[in-house]
Amino acid sequence: MSPEQIDALNQEVSGFNATQLIEWAIARSEGRAIVTTNFRPYEAVILHLATQAKPDIPVLWADHGTNLPETYRFAEQTRTQLNLNIKPFLPQQTAAHWLALNGGSIPMPDEVERVESFSQVMKLEPFQRGMRELAPTVWITALRREQNPQRAATLRPVQWDSGFNTLKVNPILDWVPSDLEAYLTEHQLPNERTYYDPAKGDEKHECGLHAPLTTK
Repeated sequence: MSPEQIDALNQEVSGFNATQLIEWAIARSEGRAIVTTNFRPYEAVILHLATQAKPDIPVLWADHGTNLPETYRFAEQTRTQLNLNIKPFLPQQTAAHWLALNGGSIPMPDEVERVESFSQVMKLEPFQRGMRELAPTVWITALRREQNPQRAATLRPVQWDSGFNTLKVNPILDWVPSDLEAYLTEHQLPNERTYYDPAKGDEKHECGLHAPLTTK
C-alpha cells in the first residue's frame, strides 16, 4: 500500500475514537483481523475493545515462557473474563533450554547481547511465525506514543506493515495512563503491574516486534 493510500485512510478515520477505529478496521479486514498481546500492564484495555467489536477475534500471543507468575495469572484471568480466542505461539526452543545455554538466568537490561539473543530466539521467531500462519489483513495493536520516544513521531492510527503485508491499526495511540486506568475501572477489568520482558530489558528499548522485517 502506498504512502498516499495510507494518508487517505488516516484522513478517513480522523476523529474516530478507539471503538470506531476498531470497528472500521474489522469491517475492511475480510474476516482476517487479529489483535496481538503480551499481557503487559493495561493489555486488558485493547483486548476488551477488540472483543467488543468481534468477540472471536484471534489473539496472537508469542509466549517466550519466562514471564513472571503474576503475568501468567493475569493472562488466564483476562482470557477467562473476556473469553479470548488466544492463538499462542511458542519458541522452538524451551525457556529452560535457552537459559541453560546462555548464562542460566533471565537477561538483565544492561546485558545487551543476551537481551537481543533472547529476543530473537524466544520472542521474534514465534511472533513472526504466528503472523505468517494467521496472515492477517488487519493487525490491531496496543501501541501508544508515550511508551517509547522512538514511536512518538512515527506512529499513526493507520499504518502499513510491509513485512507482514497487513494494515496495522493503533486505536489507543494517544491514550495515557489516566485514560487506561479509567477504562479498566469502568469495565471492571484486571491489570498486571509487575511485568518484566526479558526480550526488551529496558522499557525504552525496542525488542524488534514492531520493526520492519528484513527477511521473511
